[in-house]
Amino acid sequence: MKLELSKDDLTALIIKQLDSLFIFNKNSELATLTESITVALECCDYCFTHTSNKYYRKGGEVYFNPFHSGQYSIFLYFLARAVFNIEKEKSTLPDRIYYLNKCLNGLDLYYEVKMPKIFFLDHPVGSVLGRAVYGERFSFGQNCTVGNNKGLYPTLGSNVRMMSGSKILGNCLIGDNVIISANTYIKDTDIPEFSIVFGNDQGVTIKQKPKAYFTNS
Repeated sequence: MKLELSKDDLTALIIKQLDSLFIFNKNSELATLTESITVALECCDYCFTHTSNKYYRKGGEVYFNPFHSGQYSIFLYFLARAVFNIEKEKSTLPDRIYYLNKCLNGLDLYYEVKMPKIFFLDHPVGSVLGRAVYGERFSFGQNCTVGNNKGLYPTLGSNVRMMSGSKILGNCLIGDNVIISANTYIKDTDIPEFSIVFGNDQGVTIKQKPKAYFTNS
């Protein structure tokens, strides 16, 4: 994967951001951060390889630019999760990286939430992703919410796409290849595969589509 910044410069950038907004202890945290950056870059390489978004390529190669908010959002999620998994004695470093992501990109995606290896986002500002089960190739836009209702969270199949302002709450089973249209609100409702969904929990409209619609879109 081609890097806009070298790994050393990327490390320096993260340290400066953390130390400016919160605190960073080089003596006790640098080794963990350095190891975690390597893991996060490997995760981004695999994730970005599977997107057709032109901004994730440069000169035909997979490309990571920390000054692209969407790319940096994904990277910081992977970084916080890597730190959390690597640390033997848990610290607040994963929390600070999670909070950094929230401050810089407006995305609330906690590192204990298990995202798939391949997920996409476009303009993540204002989105909150809770402790649901997420299938591969999940994608979302701005102001999206996935959360609980009475302690129950959704389960999402593969290739579920949430358009801007959409919400999925509670005991929902969302099938594979589903598009949740803009501003749609789903609560405690199952959605079959190969569907486009409109409306809200008082009157959701489900339109079935052929498989080719999703593989070609």
